Amino acid sequence: MSGKPQADFTGVAPAPAHLAIDVGALDAFMREAVADYQGPVSVQKFKGGQSNPTYLLTTPRKKYVLRRKPPGQLLPSAHAVDREYRVMTALHGLGFPAPKTHVLCEDASVIGTAFFIMDFIEGRIFWDASLADARRDERRPLYHSLTDTLADLHLVDYAKIGLGDYGKPGNYFARQIDRWTKQYRAAETERIDEMERLAAWLPGAVPERETTSIVHGDFRFDNVIMHPSEPRTLAVLDWELSTLGNPLADFTYYLMAWHFPPTVRGGLAGLDLDALAIPTLAEIAERYQRRTGLDALGQLDFCLAYNMFRLAAIVQGVYARGLQGNASSEHATQLGAQIKMLAALAWGYARQAGA
Repeated sequence: MSGKPQADFTGVAPAPAHLAIDVGALDAFMREAVADYQGPVSVQKFKGGQSNPTYLLTTPRKKYVLRRKPPGQLLPSAHAVDREYRVMTALHGLGFPAPKTHVLCEDASVIGTAFFIMDFIEGRIFWDASLADARRDERRPLYHSLTDTLADLHLVDYAKIGLGDYGKPGNYFARQIDRWTKQYRAAETERIDEMERLAAWLPGAVPERETTSIVHGDFRFDNVIMHPSEPRTLAVLDWELSTLGNPLADFTYYLMAWHFPPTVRGGLAGLDLDALAIPTLAEIAERYQRRTGLDALGQLDFCLAYNMFRLAAIVQGVYARGLQGNASSEHATQLGAQIKMLAALAWGYARQAGA
């Protein structure tokens, strides 16, 4: 969430003791379950990510990625690595840029929690929405590629690829508001007035008509791998929050980068976008709308209030796990102040929507 140096989130490091993996047990499992595996395997944990711990598996022939549930007491329905595995497998088979998956292991006796293994994709991950690490002439094409990828996800015929039961079509906002209110309550560490007001207002402000598609749930640059030298999406990662839902909820979550200051997720608010060669929110919305046929900005203030409330609830869960000592990232305990900031932003958009 915060504007910490990129080095804090990129690369790999030895796993802390509570997230260490029994390499011998993993090696034995992969010999049986992964068709092209040839050991031995070495294991390092990726620094980035606040939820499901993710590891780089290096062998003499190739690299893999392992994603697991964290250990310890977890919130209900959270960290569903089985759902991630399912949606990524289906989308990869369609040709959508999701990594190739190899195996899902729900037997916690192997490494301590459920996990799955997928291919490692070599490319670029941008942790800052201003794309400071990209050339100026690349930035607009990179944003266009990212926007087109999300639009293409929302156009997928989910029933045709076996995901008709991946979620419940319709009433997405109402169900999500209920879910994240409960998740927030389960992880609450102090009373935040704006969160109380939002929890009371949001259910009655839900738009009447909803479209249904696969939604990613956390779509942004740092959950996407771009080609090493081209403005092209190679792989969309972190499908933990994916389901069947309202595509405009997903799209407006992506648009939050234009509303966050640079100190929050490297946001774009207040920056000179023209000087940076970054598209405006209106340009991105027009491109998405042209590709999908959806009214991209029809309920913008409500959607922003909802998404910021939802994100505050997610961050509250990460913060609570950090206090308990079982978060994926060592920075989790530093997120407390971000929750109040998100709640205040969310309530501001709720007021603009008529709250």
